[in-house]
Amino acid sequence: MSSLSRELVFLILQFLDEEKFKETVHKLEQESGFFFNMKYFEDEVHNGNWDEVEKYLSGFTKVDDNRYSMKIFFEIRKQKYLEALDKHDRSKAVEILVKDLKVFSSFNEDLFKEITQLLTLENFRENEQLSKYGDTKSARAIMLVELKKLIEANPLFRDKLQFPNLKNSRLRTLINQSLNWQHQLCKNPRPNPDIKTLFVDHSCGQPNGARAPSPANNPLLGSLPKAGGFPPLGAHGPFQPTPAPVTTPLAGWMSNPPAVSHPTVSSSAIGLGSPSIPAALKHPRTPTNPSLDFPSADSDHMSKRTRLMGITDEVNPPVNVLPVSFPGHSGHSQAFNAPDDLPKTVARTLNQGSSPMSMDFHPIQQTLLLVGTNVGDIGLWEVGSREKLVIKNFKVWNLSACSVSLQAALVKDPGVSVNRVIWSPDGSLFGVAYSRHIVQIYSYHGGNDVRQNVEIDAHVGGVNDLAFSHPNKQLCVITCGDDKTIKVWDATTGVKKYTFEGHEAPVYSVCPHYKENIQFIFSTALDGKIKAWLYDNMGSRVDYEAPGRWCTTMAYSADGTRLFSCGTSKDGESHIVEWNESEGAVKRTYLGFRKRSLGVVQFDTTKNRFLAAGDDFSIKYWDMDNVQILTSVDADGGLPASPRIRFNKDGALLAVSANDNGIKILANSDGLRLLRTFENLSFDGSASRTPEAPKPTINALSAAAAAASNAALAERMAPVGSISAVNGDARSLPDVKPRIGEESNDKSKIWKLTEVNEASQCRSLKLPENMRVTKISRLIYTNSGNAILALASNAIHLLWKWQRNERNSSGKATAGISPQLWQPSSGILMTNDVAETNPEESVACFALSKNDSYVMSASGGKISLFNMMTFKTMTTFMPPPPAATFLAFHPQDNNIIAIGMDDSTIQIYNVRIDEVKSKLKGHSKRITGLAFSHVLNVLVSSGADAQICVWSSDGWEKQKARYVQLPPGRTPSPQSDTRVQFHHDQIHFLVVHETQLAIYETTKLECVKQWMQRENSAPISHATFSCDSQLIYASFFDATICVFTASHLRLRCKINPHAYLTSNLHVHPMVIAAHPQEPNQFALGLSDGTVHVLEPLESDGRWGVPPPAENGSTSTVPATPPAAGSGSEHPAQR
Repeated sequence: MSSLSRELVFLILQFLDEEKFKETVHKLEQESGFFFNMKYFEDEVHNGNWDEVEKYLSGFTKVDDNRYSMKIFFEIRKQKYLEALDKHDRSKAVEILVKDLKVFSSFNEDLFKEITQLLTLENFRENEQLSKYGDTKSARAIMLVELKKLIEANPLFRDKLQFPNLKNSRLRTLINQSLNWQHQLCKNPRPNPDIKTLFVDHSCGQPNGARAPSPANNPLLGSLPKAGGFPPLGAHGPFQPTPAPVTTPLAGWMSNPPAVSHPTVSSSAIGLGSPSIPAALKHPRTPTNPSLDFPSADSDHMSKRTRLMGITDEVNPPVNVLPVSFPGHSGHSQAFNAPDDLPKTVARTLNQGSSPMSMDFHPIQQTLLLVGTNVGDIGLWEVGSREKLVIKNFKVWNLSACSVSLQAALVKDPGVSVNRVIWSPDGSLFGVAYSRHIVQIYSYHGGNDVRQNVEIDAHVGGVNDLAFSHPNKQLCVITCGDDKTIKVWDATTGVKKYTFEGHEAPVYSVCPHYKENIQFIFSTALDGKIKAWLYDNMGSRVDYEAPGRWCTTMAYSADGTRLFSCGTSKDGESHIVEWNESEGAVKRTYLGFRKRSLGVVQFDTTKNRFLAAGDDFSIKYWDMDNVQILTSVDADGGLPASPRIRFNKDGALLAVSANDNGIKILANSDGLRLLRTFENLSFDGSASRTPEAPKPTINALSAAAAAASNAALAERMAPVGSISAVNGDARSLPDVKPRIGEESNDKSKIWKLTEVNEASQCRSLKLPENMRVTKISRLIYTNSGNAILALASNAIHLLWKWQRNERNSSGKATAGISPQLWQPSSGILMTNDVAETNPEESVACFALSKNDSYVMSASGGKISLFNMMTFKTMTTFMPPPPAATFLAFHPQDNNIIAIGMDDSTIQIYNVRIDEVKSKLKGHSKRITGLAFSHVLNVLVSSGADAQICVWSSDGWEKQKARYVQLPPGRTPSPQSDTRVQFHHDQIHFLVVHETQLAIYETTKLECVKQWMQRENSAPISHATFSCDSQLIYASFFDATICVFTASHLRLRCKINPHAYLTSNLHVHPMVIAAHPQEPNQFALGLSDGTVHVLEPLESDGRWGVPPPAENGSTSTVPATPPAAGSGSEHPAQR
C-alpha cells in the first residue's frame, strides 16, 4: 500500500470517529494495522473482553513475532486463566490451559508445568509468586501497566501508537478543495451550485442543458491549477470546514530530487515519491510496477509475506518473554530498567585549563576525548588513564594565506573560541571550527601524534558548526557560519566543492545524512529556519520553523531512522522534539525543561533509545518513545547552568562540562569496566610516532599503505564500518572493546614469533557435541556475542548459548565457561532443505540478520528462513537448480539479499516482494564469497574461478574485475574457495585463498599486501578479520592456526594443534569465526563436527607481539610458513 493510500486510511478513521461509527473505527484500525488505539485496548482489558483484546492485537502482531509479542499474549492469557481459577471454574481454566497457554510450553516447559499445578490448589494464591494477587480489577490494572510498556517497546508497534496530528474534518476539507477545483473548471460556473452527489465529478449544467466535460478526462486542459488555488465554495459546498493548507513533507523531497532550482518552497506538498528507507521497512508496500501482478496488501498472502519475510532492522533490547527465563535468555530482563543503562556515575574528573565548549569521543578508541575550549585550545584526553595526550593553543598556520578581514580582526582582537570539534567517521582526522573565519583539519596517528592537515578560511565571521560527510564517496567537511552560508570542502585538500545560500540569518548548525542513497544536509539558522540541501547547488528543498527558534541543533538516532532537534529561544525556552520526516511535522515534544534555561541547551542521542540534554545544572535523560523525563543527575554538583555533553559511541560514557574548567566523565557499568582496564596504564603513544609522515590518505588502510613504520597506528586505529563477514553475515559493528595502549615495540629487543604448543598456554573450550553432526561447514557468532551458530555438512544447525551468571556477568561467549547446546523444548532442529544428492557434497551457506532474530540458510536445496528463537521454518524459496552457494544481506536494507549461485551468477533478491531484482554475470565458476561496502556502495564477489569482481550496489553494473595472482606453478584444487571480507574502513578487503592471504584496495582493485605460504605447506582452509580488523585469524589443513597483524600481514603468533586438540589429531578446522566484540577470541569449526573457542591466557591478554616493520618498507611482505617451527621469513611472491 502506498504512503498516500495509508494516509487515506487515517483520514477515513478520523471521519468514522467524528461520525461516531465506533465499532467500524476499531475494526478498520485492526484490519489495517496502521494505528493501535491504546485507549480502546485499555478499556477492553479493564472490561475483561479477552476475545476482543486478542482479536484487536492480531491486526498488529502474532504470538511468535518476537519476544515482546509473546510476552504480551502470555500475560493476557495468564490473567484469563487466573480469573477462571478465582471463580473456581475449573473446566474453563483447563480449556484456557490447553487452548491458549500450551503454546508457550515449547519455550519454557517448567513454567507451563508450574501453571498447570495451580489447578491442584484450592486457592492459587497459595503459590508464593501469586500470594500478592488481589482482586480482579486491581490485577487487570497492574497487568495493563506491563502490557503498555511491552507494546511501547515492541518494534512492530513503532509509529502506530500516535494518531497523525490532523485538523478536524480533514477528509471533508480535501473533498471541498476538490469540488472548488471542479467547479472552477466549469465552462459556465453558477454562483450557487447545487452539489448533490460525490459519485461523479461536479459540473454546472450549461444553458442549453449540456454538461461540461469532466476535467479528469479532458485531454485539452493542459496544466491544471494547484489545489487550493481557487476561492472556496463556502456555504454552498456539502462540507462546511474551510480548506487547510497542505503540509510540506520534511523528507518527501529526497525521493524525487527536482531538476530545477527551488530557492523557496510553497505551502504545497513537495514530493510524493517513495518513502524513505525506514518507512519502507516499517510499512512494506505493494510494488507499483504495472507489468507485474502483485497481491493486494490486505490479502492473506501479502499479510503473511510481510510478517514472515519482511525482516526489519528492529533493535530488540533483551527482555524475558516469561516471568521465568527461557533457556538461553536468562539474565536479560533489562528492557524496563532503563536508568541502569545510562551513564550516571562520576568516574573521572579532568581539568582542561580553560572552559570546554565542544567535546567528541573517538569513534574507535572510545576512551579518547577531544575537547575545544573558549580560548581556542584543543585538548586530547585518554580518560581511562586520566592522561592529557595533546594540548594545542590556537594559532593560524598560514596567516599570509588568510583573508584581509581575518588578519585585521585578529590584530584588533586576538581572542578566539572553539565552536565545534568533531572526529571523522574513521577517526583518522578531526576538525575544529573557530569563532573567527577558520576551520583547521588535523590528522591523528595514534597516541599523541597529531599533525596539521589543512587550514580553511571558511566564513566571514564565526564558523558555527562543522561535520564530516561522504558525498559522491569522497570525504568532505561541511561548515556553516555567520555569513549565512553553508559550504562543503574536500577534507584532504581544502578545496571548496559547494556553497549553499538561502538563509537570512547566521547559520547555527548542520546535520548531514543520507537515505536511499540520497545524501543531504539539514541546516538551522538563528532566525529559527530549518532548510535542507542536496549536493547540487540548486537551493533549499524545505523551509520550516524550528521549535524554540534561535539556537537549534539537529541529530539522527544512531541507526539513522529517527530525527530530533533541540532548540533554545532568546527567552530561554528550550525544546527537544522528534520529527515526522514524511509529514514535516513535530511527532512528539519532550517535557521536563526548566521554564527559563540559563543558557543554550545542548543535547545528544545514544543507543537508538535515549536522549540527554544539559539543563538546570544537571543532565536530563529521556526515553525516545516517552515524552516524560526519565531521570536526571547532577553529577555530584559543580555543573554550569547548561552543561555541554557528549556520549561515546556505545553510550557507556558521557562527557559533561563542569565549572572551573572541568570535565566530568559519567559511566554506566560497562563504562566503569572499560575505564578500569586503563586504571594503572599510561597511554603509550611512542609506538605510533614517526619522524616524518606524508599527509594522510583518507581512505588508506589505517596508515599501513603510507608507511610500514606506522604499523602500530594500524594496530590501534581501525575505521568504523560494518563487517561483511567471510561467513556471509552483513552486520553493523557492535561495541568492540578497545585495545589497550598496544604494542610499543622496543627495537632494542629481538622479536620472536610467539608459539602456542600446549593447552596450558592458552584458553580453549570444546563446545558440547551433537552426535548427529560429522563436519562443520559454516560458523558465526551472533551479533550480541552471547552465542555461536554453526551449520553442519548434513544441513543441521547448532546453536550454543552462554548464560549470564555469577561466573559470567556479561553473558558473552567465553572459553572459560561451557555454553548450552540450545534447542526448543519441542525438540525441533533447524534443518535445511536438501537436494536429491548427498547433502555432504553440497555447498552450505548462511547469513544472520542484524538483530539475531532470523537466519537465512541453504545446503544445496531451497533457501530457508528460520526464526532463531523458535527454530521454526518461516519460509523456503528459490529451489535449485541453480543452488545457492553464498548469502549476504544488504547493509542498508535487510530485505535485499545478494545470493551467489553454483551456476556462477549472483542474484539480487528482494525478500519482501519475492522478486529477483537483478542477475549479475561475470564469474565462470560458482560464487564463493560476497561482501558489501556501505561507504563505497559496492558489492565485492569472489568465485571458485579465483576471480574478484566489484559491482555497484546502485545500478548493479560491474565496475572492475581481477584474478587472484597465484604462485608460479601452483594450480588450485577444484574445490578451492576464494573468500572476501571488508576491513572496518570499508575501503580495503581481505581475500582468502588456499594459497594466500591478501589485502586489496577496492576502488582500484589493487593488491596492497600479500602473504603466501610455502610450497608443499598445508593449504589455508579459512581466515577472518578480528572484530576490530587489527588481526587476521587463519586456519590450515594441518590444524595449525596462525594469527597475523592485519596492517602488514606478518605472522605474530602460531597455535599448534596440540594446544586445542587433545586426542584426534587427524581433524582440521573447516571454518574460523571472530567474536564480534572481543578482538582476541575466535572459534573453530572442525572436520569432525566439533566447535572450539580459543582465547589467550588472561595474563597475556593478546595473541603474541606484532613483529617490527621491515625497514619501513612496504614493497614486500614477509611470508612465514604456517607449519614451520621457527620464525624464519622469506620475501612474498607478488
